[in-house]
Amino acid sequence: MKLMFTLAMAVLATLALTISTARAGSPHFVSCSATESGNTLSVNGKEAGLGNEEQIVVVVSATALCINNGGKHPRAVNKVSVSAAEDVPVQNGQANFSINVEATFTPDCSPPMTVDFTDISVCDTTNDICCTL
Repeated sequence: MKLMFTLAMAVLATLALTISTARAGSPHFVSCSATESGNTLSVNGKEAGLGNEEQIVVVVSATALCINNGGKHPRAVNKVSVSAAEDVPVQNGQANFSINVEATFTPDCSPPMTVDFTDISVCDTTNDICCTL
């Protein structure tokens, strides 16, 4: 009886360690970059250490400024907050993403004025980690 109890405890301890190890991950950004083209901000990145998750939610947020040809931001109304969210599939504990965000101004930010994106943040809201650009 004592041997049976000891064996059962050993099996339970092994099972507990296996379950916690299988679910354990260490989410982190491997890469995170942004490019601007006109009114569009394109963010690309890779996240790893995701364990057995099926998908993550990636949220991109930024501030878009309309800059005049003198390099100045002329009016507070030519400043908008932009954001986009996307469900990203996880394969082999990694996720690759490419998300575009477009800024819309009223009145338009048209040439010779240009759009400048600031305060760019990329967050995996599933694992509460962020990359600031």
